[in-house]
Amino acid sequence: MMKTLNDLDIELLPQRKRGRLINSLSGFKSANVIGTTDGKGHHNLAMFSSVVHLGSDPALLGVVLRPPVEPEHGSHTYWNIRETGVFTINHVGSSWYEKAHQTSARYDAEESEFDAVGLHPVFRCGFEAPAVEESQVRIGLERVDEWKIPQNDCRFIVGQIRWVEFPEKAWEEDGFLDLENLEGVAMSSLDAYHSTQQLDRLSYAKKDVPLTSVKRGDTTAT
Repeated sequence: MMKTLNDLDIELLPQRKRGRLINSLSGFKSANVIGTTDGKGHHNLAMFSSVVHLGSDPALLGVVLRPPVEPEHGSHTYWNIRETGVFTINHVGSSWYEKAHQTSARYDAEESEFDAVGLHPVFRCGFEAPAVEESQVRIGLERVDEWKIPQNDCRFIVGQIRWVEFPEKAWEEDGFLDLENLEGVAMSSLDAYHSTQQLDRLSYAKKDVPLTSVKRGDTTAT
């Protein structure tokens, strides 16, 4: 039996129940922690499930952040990005997702979530923003644009990729990065973590051409 809710039904749900439902509707999402540093050198790490691909040339990723409050009350990721202009996105792994989740707690600006949860910062390419040593995929980005979403005051940050780091063994000849073998996790809603299982990898879709399964290392798919 299917459950149907109209917009009024959704609006009348208790706040947390509504939030968990709406956050579930977009499906499985990537689980990442974002690393930043403020102008005084304090490192910050925070959990995000709102990272999206925006384009490959130039290489852009976007991330949605909650409406910012004054720095002394939180929103450290947002204000640090505005202050330094750089941040890192780090894929969360199955062996440390609980530590990643704990970074969503409210720590003071002077407290490092790295120290609080037991993760380790690493620095690459002269970036002020720390990456996560435990992560198998690390991405350094520079903020290049930002939009305020008028309906809810959230911020959409656009970052251009300045460097990436991942195990070479996972990078296939045609450019595909085999995330399945890097033990990353996916998220649903606000607090559910999932391991993944690849069903298949398919050839480039063309009209009137049957799809074929792409074997590992096959470069004919493109």
